Amino acid sequence: MEEDKVKNVINIIKDMNIKDKLRLGICLTTSDWANILYNKTEMYEKFDIMLKEVDEEYRTILINFGKYKLVMFAMAKIMEMEQVERNKVVLYLFNSVKN
Repeated sequence: MEEDKVKNVINIIKDMNIKDKLRLGICLTTSDWANILYNKTEMYEKFDIMLKEVDEEYRTILINFGKYKLVMFAMAKIMEMEQVERNKVVLYLFNSVKN
């Protein structure tokens, strides 16, 4: 059952465009509840730099991530997960954006 949750969220992430993947990464690394095991500061900086390169809106104004429904849906699904599952998703997200 747990693996199905991870696979479902990974499939959602696969279908996202690069901007939404980066937005999700920023949301995950800035949220206190996420409690991911990886270096959140380093991950945030990478996501931030990459998103500034591809999204002019992010560079110029304060963004309300709540308007990105797919990103918020993925965040909600990730919130329901256990710590180990959450870390699997974050690692997949980081590797999918890095490539």
